[in-house]
Amino acid sequence: MGQAFGCIQVDQSTVAIKENFGKYDDVLGPGFHFMPWCFGSQLAGYLSLRVQQLDITCESKTKDNVFVTLVASIQYRALEDKAADAFYKLSNTKEQIQAYVFDVINATVPTLELDKVFEQKTEIAKTVGERLEKVMSLYGYEIVQTLIVDVEPDDQVKSSMNEINAASRLREAAFEKAEGEKILQIKQAEGEAESNYLAGLGIARQRQAIVEGLKESVIGFSTSVPGASTKDVMDMILITQYFDTMKEISISSNSSAVFIPHELEDVTSEQR
Repeated sequence: MGQAFGCIQVDQSTVAIKENFGKYDDVLGPGFHFMPWCFGSQLAGYLSLRVQQLDITCESKTKDNVFVTLVASIQYRALEDKAADAFYKLSNTKEQIQAYVFDVINATVPTLELDKVFEQKTEIAKTVGERLEKVMSLYGYEIVQTLIVDVEPDDQVKSSMNEINAASRLREAAFEKAEGEKILQIKQAEGEAESNYLAGLGIARQRQAIVEGLKESVIGFSTSVPGASTKDVMDMILITQYFDTMKEISISSNSSAVFIPHELEDVTSEQR
């Protein structure tokens, strides 16, 4: 209705392209504008100055012959001081940007192996952004940000990578388990060695005490009984130990000893 009276309204973050008899005339900023159609003035269209985003999916092949799909996110906007170039020079901005993104990605990815593509996403995005910025500035557009948001290998390649990763983790788990068992065995062996060492010390001290006791018994008996020889004392000790042993065997419920007829003198002579 407003255009019928030669009046138009331009919204914020938008510019209007004014023509006069079909020729570019001016760029109208936000606000109210008088456009007398009777004098040949007309509205050619509107151009948004807001930041827009374009997501582009591109398939390429890496240096090690793996097909990957990259998703690039391009954020761009028209420049107000070059609004006429942005409006007239390009008929389809999105297709133009997409063509340059395809060109850069297909020239860069084939020089990299798959792992490097994942590692150098930022460098690839930077290369795409620099190329777009150089070209699109000629058409009145500014490239605000360029991101490689996803790198998706072929399904079979992903499956193989997952299997390799799983095998690697299983190998690491088996290694850690083996190391744990090794340490446990070492600690058990050290514990047994320490236990045997302490047991040996105990037995040695026990025997030392027995020897000291026997020594004191021999000395004491020889002193108390004049004329008794060392041999007499040892015979008496052996006979005492013999009867103690017989007593322990007879009172044990689990004893499986077999008694053979013998003479006490034979035992003392054998023990000597």
